[in-house]
Amino acid sequence: MRYILRGHTSTVRCLKIRDKQLAITGSRDTTLRVWDIQRGAILHVLVGHQASVRCVDVHGNIAVSGSYDYTARIWDLTTGQCKHVLIGHVSQIYTIVTNGTIIATGSLDAHIRIWSVETGECLSTLHGHTSLVGQLQLSRTTLVSGGADGCLRVWDMETFECIQQFSAHDNSITCLQFDDDHILSAANDGKVKLWDIKRGRLLRHFTQPSKIVWKIQFNNTKAVVLMQRPRSDNPEEGKTVMEIHDFDLLAKEEASSSS
Repeated sequence: MRYILRGHTSTVRCLKIRDKQLAITGSRDTTLRVWDIQRGAILHVLVGHQASVRCVDVHGNIAVSGSYDYTARIWDLTTGQCKHVLIGHVSQIYTIVTNGTIIATGSLDAHIRIWSVETGECLSTLHGHTSLVGQLQLSRTTLVSGGADGCLRVWDMETFECIQQFSAHDNSITCLQFDDDHILSAANDGKVKLWDIKRGRLLRHFTQPSKIVWKIQFNNTKAVVLMQRPRSDNPEEGKTVMEIHDFDLLAKEEASSSS
């Protein structure tokens, strides 16, 4: 351990790291803090939210945050100043992502809002989910959302239209990730599923169902699933396990099954 970063006075709810130089944390104490993680020093305290900071993202020299005060904010990481307050949601914001040009926010009001980084203007409100939107990923002109309604939706950020919809899970989606070919999703039903993002179909159940899926992450060759499974000696209790799956092997299986 190199440093302990002290300063928040309540639970840290979110964290993002930029370039292995800066860390941005958001807390139930209503503030964000910007840290120099090379020196273990605080650079800025970002003050303005009126309730818990639930989510944060970073791109270049800006950070964006979403709060239970129904607003999102755009911050200048050089000065520590708030550039824009994004007002429009009518309930708590649970997730936020940015690519440096636009920002997407997901809320308990079941809506996704798209904002301009430059002006703070709301460019579009995306309708379709029927309950909390708690998961978002943005890559180039594609946004994928996951909701407590168990649905995945794929959105085109040039037209703001929904281009794919998956009735993916029987319960709230807790994590998702996508690339040009796949979406990997997990939910409170304990299942992890792999989807064909272009054809809009289920490829396979990715692992045996668990009690809880904490996190999923994949790259071109490997996927990691962190979950809780029932203990063999006491099914009422859980044990945390990490599975590593080979995507190269999966691609070969898909190719052989389609041929």
